[in-house]
This record gives sequence, C-alpha cells and structure tokens, in this order.
Amino acid sequence: NFTNCTAVIPLIFQTNVLTELRKWKLSLIEHHKLQMRQEKEKHTAHVRQLSNEMENLKELLRTYEISIGRKDEVITNLTQALERQKERTELMRKFTLWRIQHVKAKQEEYANRIADKQFRTALMKKVWAAWRALSEEKWKEKVAKACQLRAEDVCVQLTNDYEAKIAELTATLEQTKSEILRLHSEREQYEDTMKKAFMRGVCALNLEAMTMFQGK
Repeated sequence: NFTNCTAVIPLIFQTNVLTELRKWKLSLIEHHKLQMRQEKEKHTAHVRQLSNEMENLKELLRTYEISIGRKDEVITNLTQALERQKERTELMRKFTLWRIQHVKAKQEEYANRIADKQFRTALMKKVWAAWRALSEEKWKEKVAKACQLRAEDVCVQLTNDYEAKIAELTATLEQTKSEILRLHSEREQYEDTMKKAFMRGVCALNLEAMTMFQGK
C-alpha cells in the first residue's frame, strides 16, 4: 500500500500542476482578449475623434474659403470704384483745362478786337487831321471840334467797353479757378473716403476671420 501511495502522489501533483498551468493559460488568454478589446475600443474612439476633427477642419476650411471669396469681391468692387473715380477725375481735369484755354482764347480775341478798334480810331484821327488841313479856314475849327468830340466819345466808349469786358473775363477766370480748386478738394476728399472705406472693409474682414478662429 505504501508503494502504491508513493506512485500515486507524483501523478496527483503533476495533474494539479497541469491544471494550474491551464488555468493560468486561460487567464492569460482572457486578460489578453480584454486588453485587445480595450485597445480596439480606444482605437475606435480615437478614429472617431480624428474623424470629428477632420469634419470640423473641413467646415472651417469652407468658412475660410467663403470669407476669402467675400474679401476678394470687396477688393474688386473697391478697385473698380477707384478706377471709375479716377476716370471721372481725369475727365473733369481735361474739361477744366479746356475751359481755361477757351476763356484765354476769348480774352485774346477780344483784346485783338479792341486793338483793331483803337488802330482804326487812330487812323480816323489822322484822316480827319489831314482833311481838316485841306478844309476851308472857316470850317476848320468847327470840324476839328466835332471830330475831336466824336473821337473822344468813341475812345471813351471803347475804353468803357474794354474795361467792362476785362472785368467780366477776370471774374470768369476767378470763378474757373475756384471751380478747379473745388474739384481738386472733392477729389482728395473722395480718395480719402474710399481709402477709409477700403480699410474699414479690410478690418471688418480681419475681425470676422479672427472671431471665427477664436470660436473654432
């Protein structure tokens, strides 16, 4: 009996060891499966998070594209408005120069007419003086006085007409100069207004972009 017991004890010990090894193996397998499941869940959650971040980034990109498109449209409109204003200012400058040249030409023409009248008046005086020398003595004084009075009247009338026309042309020239100064002032004010509007538009777009950045 002792011999049989001695033979059975190692067998039982071996069986227990194998049983423990199987349990340990199964425990390791379950632990590994649990770790794999947890890692899989973590991976799935991480992939979901990355997908959400990608969608958010796509939405942000679309927002940026819309904002950039609006900014380009505003810049294009302002550029076109500035070009139109520049064309109008150039046309006004040319028209003003034409008016000044036209007034100068009229002044020159009037001055030439006055000079011709004065020349004809002087010539008439000489003719009357020659005629008086050939006239009879008794008519000499009467004709001389009449011619002198007529010539003086003509000279006075011509002088008055000339001075009035000079005053009128001077007033027209001053008015034209004032108009030119006003046009230059309006152009500078308009350019300053357009620059300020352009800067306000750019600042508003930048603030909108910054607000979207901070919100995201």
